Amino acid sequence: MRQSLRRSCAACARSKHSCDLRTPRCSRCIRRTVQCVYANEPLGPPASSPSAVDRLLDASNAPPMLSCHRFGSFDPFESYPKTRLRKEHVQRLIYNFLNKIAFQYYPLDLDAMTNPFLVSWWPLALGDPALFHVSLQTACLDEELMAQKGFQSSDVLMADSVALLRRKVEDVSLAIQDGTMNSVITLATIEFGKGNVKIGEMHVEGVKRLVHLRGGINSVRQTSPLTARMISWVSLLITGCPQFQTQDDCGMGDGIPPVPEWQASSDYTIHDVPEIYELRIDAEVRNVFQRLRNIFQLSQHAYLSNTRLHDLACFVIHRLLLSVPDPALSLTSVNTERMRYAIILYMFIVHGPTYYSHTTIMETIVTQLMDVMRSYELGTYAYTSFDVWLSMVGTVASAGTVHYRWFLEKMEKMATSLYLSSWKDVFSHLSHILWLDSRKCRDLFHYHWEIVLDTNHIHGSQAKATL
Repeated sequence: MRQSLRRSCAACARSKHSCDLRTPRCSRCIRRTVQCVYANEPLGPPASSPSAVDRLLDASNAPPMLSCHRFGSFDPFESYPKTRLRKEHVQRLIYNFLNKIAFQYYPLDLDAMTNPFLVSWWPLALGDPALFHVSLQTACLDEELMAQKGFQSSDVLMADSVALLRRKVEDVSLAIQDGTMNSVITLATIEFGKGNVKIGEMHVEGVKRLVHLRGGINSVRQTSPLTARMISWVSLLITGCPQFQTQDDCGMGDGIPPVPEWQASSDYTIHDVPEIYELRIDAEVRNVFQRLRNIFQLSQHAYLSNTRLHDLACFVIHRLLLSVPDPALSLTSVNTERMRYAIILYMFIVHGPTYYSHTTIMETIVTQLMDVMRSYELGTYAYTSFDVWLSMVGTVASAGTVHYRWFLEKMEKMATSLYLSSWKDVFSHLSHILWLDSRKCRDLFHYHWEIVLDTNHIHGSQAKATL
């Protein structure tokens, strides 16, 4: 038997207000942002005509991946910041951001309950008009690029985003907020993606000043890891060079910190890789290689999460690019530079694109690797495992560019010289030098090796036919 016949929720009953009996939360509780608890399940809410939300969901032919109540993706009370776009358009962009853009920006975590763009960024955007406009703009650009009918709506959002941000940066207390910095670095990626490189770089300079006001990139990271990660990584991709220093191997200093595994790998040596040990490689690059190799070997027994891999890649790439010597001031061995650029490319490969495409900076590094490889292999040369690793990294990294053919030809020569006839043969060389064992990485390298093998067979058949 029921202890109470009351159908209204507890909050409405206490306030002696009428309850519309919506589930799982009534309209009044949603509006007041309070807990909504029913003593008894409502016997049936008042009939109502289909809402805009229902019509939109019906039109999509697919239910949303995320809960509307958890993330507020479709709010019937329009509690999100106002924009100049139509309500239906805003709701569609919100849905696109929560179900697509968040995972494109941060593919390191595909869980809707833990992805930081959903659990950290989006709640912040709902209370920050500037960040909300910028977030919608990313979804709007995605929509407009697919439609190929211009950028009318995203231009409106851009103008309003900039206006809102200008008002925020006039107040230092607002300027150093996470929402402000997230907005500025996202605008940088948008402008860079549109080809407005100078404007993108200008936004990077702006966010660097905000980071300085917060006490440095590591200080930002202590309270806002997503913001710090995005700023350090995206600023590198846009400018093509590090915008922040790194901490030392012990984690001292204000800069991008090493992962804990980095400090634990200090005792490792490279004596078990004779061809590397005998090369004249500068101490800084050799140190990176040694520690990375140990971390990757340990990862076979201790799981290296995607987020930890991102932090490792960010630290390593910054460290190696920051230590590139000025050719006018000092000399460095060719082997040092071959290893430097190959490690950078390898870290980009195993990491994968995050926040924004790294195609532009990778193509620059590929060109630099080609230059040092050309200068090294003059005259007669005996290939080693290190050469196989270098060339395979270059092959994978250059896919889709004009340099791909050059690396394929290099690998064809090595396949002939070292009698490489199978993936097992190649993999033994790769894993002997530097290798993070993951299914994605293995499949990617295997795929490009098969292209090398097929090309080599074609050339071999043509040579026999000529004879």
